[in-house]
Amino acid sequence: MTAARTGLPVFACGTALGYLCDLAFGDPRRGHPVAAFGRAAHAVEQRLWRDHRGYGALHTAVCAGGAVAGAALLSRAARRSRTAGVALTAAATWTVLGGTSLGREARAVGAALAAGDLTAARARLPHLCGRDPQALDEQQIARAVVESVAENTSDAVVGALVWGALAGVPGLVGFRAVNTLDAMVGHKSPRLRRFGWASARLDDVVGWPGARLTAALTVLCAPDRARALRVARRDAARHPSPNAGPVEASFAGALGVRLGGTLAYAGRVEHRPVLGAELRPVEVADVERAVRLSRRVSLLAVGTAVAGRALGRLLTTRRTTGRTTGTRRTHR
Repeated sequence: MTAARTGLPVFACGTALGYLCDLAFGDPRRGHPVAAFGRAAHAVEQRLWRDHRGYGALHTAVCAGGAVAGAALLSRAARRSRTAGVALTAAATWTVLGGTSLGREARAVGAALAAGDLTAARARLPHLCGRDPQALDEQQIARAVVESVAENTSDAVVGALVWGALAGVPGLVGFRAVNTLDAMVGHKSPRLRRFGWASARLDDVVGWPGARLTAALTVLCAPDRARALRVARRDAARHPSPNAGPVEASFAGALGVRLGGTLAYAGRVEHRPVLGAELRPVEVADVERAVRLSRRVSLLAVGTAVAGRALGRLLTTRRTTGRTTGTRRTHR
């Protein structure tokens, strides 16, 4: 049986199995491949770092390009066996998805807030985002959790599935590699402002389709779709991030809460526009609602990725068949 004939079943079965593994087990506590990639990328950074965009671009190309090349070689080796193809796709999907761990961390902070333990909530918040927890009160922590769940639904789930549908295992691995590099060097610290520019811009590019799909699926899952769509369309462009904007605005409308405002990152304060200004402030109970919304969006994203892959295969097969038929007619 050829790879062309087994491509859809391999991707569909592998993606579904990988998603179920993430639901059941979350991220492995030890030996996570993403952590290993992070250590390798850090070692490359130590050798290449200069306060220069060119060296940062080289760092991005070496790390992300190496990850994609390795995934492509594994994919080629697995083409001859359907079982190997399913296993590789499942392993890659499980590796790059982080929806279950995202939900666990969000719920841990929410539980601490619900118990009135602000100290525990502040201690746990850095597992989700890079904000300074000591500068936040209960409501601000709850808002930070909801915003992190929204953004990471795209970064840790939907975006990866989109690239898996477009490019298979290399797409899955490449997306996670770029996303990891952005988290490592893409922020605007004085040391990394120039060096991390390439990783940050590349992350914006690869995250673009996943963010739009996340926003669309969030509107579809919203109890009040009209409100979610209205807030997403009106407020998405107000956010400084081209990809976080649509996602957070759609979550704000779907949950009926106000997001954005003043943020603190390690002593650096940002004043962001408010998303859903007419809506109510975030409450502790909204953390659980955000996690459930994220789960529904993620499940729909799996189905969308499989359907998109199927459609792409069908169109490719029809074009190939049409060219072959035309060539045969010409030779007659």
